Amino acid sequence: MTDRVLVVDVGTSSVRVAVVDGDAQLRAEWRESLLPSSPAPGQVEFDAALLGEAVRRMAATALAEQGPVAAVGIANQRGSTVLWDRATGAPVGPAIGWQDLRTVGRCLELRAEGLRVGPNESATKLEWLLDRADPERTRDLCFGTVDSWVAWVLSDGALHLTDASNAAVTGLRRRGGDDWSETALAALRVPRQVLPAVVDSSGVLGIAAALPGQPPVAGILGDQQASLLGQACVEPGQAKITFGTGAMLDVVVGADRPGFDRGPAGTFTIITRRVAGRVTWGVEAIALAAGTTIEWLRDDLGLIPDAASSHTLAAEVEDTGDVWFVPALLGLGTPSWDYGARGALLGITRGTSAAQIVRAVLVGVAQRGADLVDAATVDAATTIGVLRVDGGMTSNPTFLQALADAAERPVEIAPVREATALGAAFAAGAAVGIWADDAALAATWAPAGRVEPRGPAHRERWRAAVERARGWIPELSALDV
Repeated sequence: MTDRVLVVDVGTSSVRVAVVDGDAQLRAEWRESLLPSSPAPGQVEFDAALLGEAVRRMAATALAEQGPVAAVGIANQRGSTVLWDRATGAPVGPAIGWQDLRTVGRCLELRAEGLRVGPNESATKLEWLLDRADPERTRDLCFGTVDSWVAWVLSDGALHLTDASNAAVTGLRRRGGDDWSETALAALRVPRQVLPAVVDSSGVLGIAAALPGQPPVAGILGDQQASLLGQACVEPGQAKITFGTGAMLDVVVGADRPGFDRGPAGTFTIITRRVAGRVTWGVEAIALAAGTTIEWLRDDLGLIPDAASSHTLAAEVEDTGDVWFVPALLGLGTPSWDYGARGALLGITRGTSAAQIVRAVLVGVAQRGADLVDAATVDAATTIGVLRVDGGMTSNPTFLQALADAAERPVEIAPVREATALGAAFAAGAAVGIWADDAALAATWAPAGRVEPRGPAHRERWRAAVERARGWIPELSALDV
């Protein structure tokens, strides 16, 4: 039997198909842009039918070029919402992206009624779609996050399911993750028959009948959980941060659920995966801006011609000259969740150079990473010894050193910059025997590099800068969403 796994990895703006072998090596990958649209401010939509066509086409190409695989794994952006007709398989409206804020007012209404759901979760997006496609709730429709839609497409409509890691961030599950919440379903008028079956993250789930050879679909994980597993974080206390557009830290807690939905330090309880019915819990901390700050330097300020130049220019100076940048371009996430905070550039003098400003931006993102570590350590009641990282910013040596210094921990760099594909491959491959157990997955970890802390953390100076950035738009700072 082949030891290869086909992975379908759907991100915010692209579809990625990869083939991973039993040595945890990425043999080949294909990528296709699928940019969302924004029909109005705060709205983010995409065409689920086009996404399905791209998945079929790219997966067929991968199998034609690489040969048969033992299983298929799926990783996906979480919270994005698709609604389709069960009989025809056709979407009945636009797919709504996880960043979409059209239902934020509804979230506040529900909060006042005692039901806490976030605008980045699926719950109110599903209600919005149902109200337009099926106001009387009489049609035979299927709801799913992107993993559900991909499984439906690959199975030719035989599979309507989602895994526990994705279901837990829909806003529609009970606190323990064991069933759908009757309270939420009633408040949003969501019929149970529209919901997918909730299955293990790793296990043979059905057949990808739309693909040559009909391999089994055997693994599904939300993108951050896939990245966590892809970086071989399987034991309590192991953690990773993905530095993409934003930054997300996930830490493994274990078999016992933390005693909160949102912790005192601003993290959220997540299901990292479910295997053979057993749930592994974790917590997640979020910075709303990371790589987007580099785009700002490049596209809006014109200080650098490309992302790689942020390291080149920053390396021209030894430090920031006590210039501090708070990357609150979209507000602050963990720990304060201040949506009214705004980006701040402090300490500028007549002698401040472009290199110092660019370096201050890299240091600011690194300090936000350290904020996530501090928050997760408190809420998870654990010690994070080594920090594993992936994402586009991990190719920047100046940033990585700043992160190690701010977090006061060694930083290990993932061998694959986007570890989601490895995580989905591990989930599917473990289900069909390519990797025997968690010990085998842990043994695959071979970091591309390790950065040791060597400088002062400057955390007090950083916290003072953050206080200057907070509460800039008081009415947004007051929002609790």
